[in-house]
Amino acid sequence: MKKFSFISLFLILSLVLAACGSSEGENAGGGEEGKVYKVGVDTTYPPFEFKEGGEYKGIDIDLIKAIAKNQGFEIELKPMDFGGIIPALQAGELDIAIAGMSITDKRKKVVDFSDPYFDAGLSLVVKEGNSEIKSVDDLKGKTVAVKKGTTGATYALENKDKLGIELTQFNDSPSMFQEVANGNADALIEDYPVIAYAIKQKDLGLEIVGDRLNGDQYGIAVLKGENKDVLEKINKGLAELKESGKYDEILKTYLGE
Repeated sequence: MKKFSFISLFLILSLVLAACGSSEGENAGGGEEGKVYKVGVDTTYPPFEFKEGGEYKGIDIDLIKAIAKNQGFEIELKPMDFGGIIPALQAGELDIAIAGMSITDKRKKVVDFSDPYFDAGLSLVVKEGNSEIKSVDDLKGKTVAVKKGTTGATYALENKDKLGIELTQFNDSPSMFQEVANGNADALIEDYPVIAYAIKQKDLGLEIVGDRLNGDQYGIAVLKGENKDVLEKINKGLAELKESGKYDEILKTYLGE
């Protein structure tokens, strides 16, 4: 009985040691090379991120996939509300965030941003074929449509007297678009990527004119002081995609330019 117990104990210890050795070998061999980075995205923000036919698409989705492929690392997309992305980075639930996130001083206190990958901002939009309005300097005495609660509405309200415009406000974008297309308003102000994508997707009878009225830049984020290695890879991959033309190809897919 004692002999049997000794042999059994010896076999159990041998198996435990073998298992530990195997486990250590796998970890040592994998290291960072085998790591899958969890990427937070907000899939309710076309043309940057959206779901179509069960598949995630958009500028951000295509861009982070292309960067990962270029730099040889793996990613796993984690869709969530935009407001939860930075808290998820802080909680260690995400490694990377790409979600049409503007680079701001406030956010820089919590996250480290990549080099900017997109110049956003507001655009002035007129009825297709309108030759009178080329910029905000041509708006004096004109009626401008805006959507309530947007940055476009804020810009128009703050500059109303300076520009000499009349404002008409709407609760939704389609009504605002239609107002200008029908000639009931002379122009509208909308987020550049939103209106550029809408014009590309549908024949709205509208066109963007002039330079962008202000400028937010979007960046890819990681938790401040963490994942500096992957941030370096992101910046390197982004630069190489721009140099190769792949970056412009991605933008053209969704914005038509």
